[in-house]
Order: sequence, then structure tokens, then C-alpha cells
Amino acid sequence: MKICFQNSRGFSLIEIAVVLFILVLLLGSLLVPLALQIEQRQIAETERVLEDTREALIGFAIANGRLPRPATSSTDGTERVATCVSEAECTGFIPWTTLGTSRTDAWGKLLKYSVTPAFANSTFSYTTLTTGSTKTVQTRNSAGTLINLATSVPAVILSHGQRAYGTTESGSTLADSAGLNTDEDTNNAGNVTFVRRVFSDSQTAPGEFDDIVVWIPSFLILNRMASASKLPN
Repeated sequence: MKICFQNSRGFSLIEIAVVLFILVLLLGSLLVPLALQIEQRQIAETERVLEDTREALIGFAIANGRLPRPATSSTDGTERVATCVSEAECTGFIPWTTLGTSRTDAWGKLLKYSVTPAFANSTFSYTTLTTGSTKTVQTRNSAGTLINLATSVPAVILSHGQRAYGTTESGSTLADSAGLNTDEDTNNAGNVTFVRRVFSDSQTAPGEFDDIVVWIPSFLILNRMASASKLPN
């Protein structure tokens, strides 16, 4: 018996194109959440590194009666020997070798570190701890205006985030890749005033922002030194 399938045919080019289009849409819907998950993991990892670094700085302060100066260079993680004669000289990279901490964030960028000279050049006095801090951390209110988030801060630790600015482990300086990122400009150039605010991809003023900033309050150092029975005079 001979059986004929007269109506059988292959897929047309239009049908194949439609199927491929649907597959692309499905794949895209899977990749976007995956990219967001990776980004969130990187942010969480960087926040953990910054917190560990802050704890190491406080531990150094308890043991030495002062905070460390920045690293000697982008490739030498030992604390610089010379005392800081200015805020600019006390701003650089975290002294990762001296502290025994990570040198980079989750994107492979060196952590920036800025410390009040009086807190790094000599042992603390009670007056230094209570009145000698020079750093300010700002944020933006709902109207977009800069306001102070923390004042009289002894030290600030900063990750430049995934995008603009930063320095690689090999010491290469990364360019500003954003069209508008006013507050990231401040963090890159700053040695006294820094900005911490919510992440943004906005292209309207003040623009993009993905820096992660933490700081050490004076009262935290004072409380930890008191707990260790090492209060300054």
C-alpha cells in the first residue's frame, strides 16, 4: 500500500524567523536578571570588603594609637613612612599589606582611603578624637540638594564602583567613562568632602552614581579604645 502525505511541508522562512525572535526574547528575559544578580553579588562583596577594611583600620588604631597613613603607592601596600603635611598627602590607597586586607573591590579596583592627618601622623589625644576630624560625607535629599550625612569624620574608604574612575591592581588609572556623574567627580578628586547616595543610571544632573563609601566615626574609635582599655590622654 502506498501512503502519500500531500499536505506535508517544511517550515517557511517567516515561521523560522518568528520562532527565532521568540527564542531571543526568552533568552533576553533570562540574561537580564542574571546580569542583575551578578551586579548585586559584586556590590555585596565590595560592601563586605569595605566593612572588613574598616574593622582592620579600627584594630590598627587600638594597637597603635593612631590610624595608618595611605599606601606607599598603587603597587606597594605598605603604609607610607613620611607623615602627611596636607589632606592631599593623606589621601591615596588603603595600605593593604600593613592591614592584611584586600586591596581591591569586586571589580578589581584599588580601594581609595583618605584619613585626617592629625589621626595618622601621631598617637591620638582625647582632643584629637573629639574635635580634630576633617572629613565630611554628603548625600542628596529628595530635591537633589547636597546635604551633610556625616561631619567631623576621621577617615573615609571608597570603592569607585563598576563604571567610571578607579585604579587597577597594576597601577593603571581608569578614565571617567560617564557623560555626567558630578558626585563621582567629587569622590575622585576629593580629599576632604565625599558623597554617598543611592545608585543611579540617570543622565540628568547630578548624573550617574555607583560609588560605595564608608567612613569611621570618631565615637566608634573612642568606644572601641575604651572597650580595649586604651583610652587616649
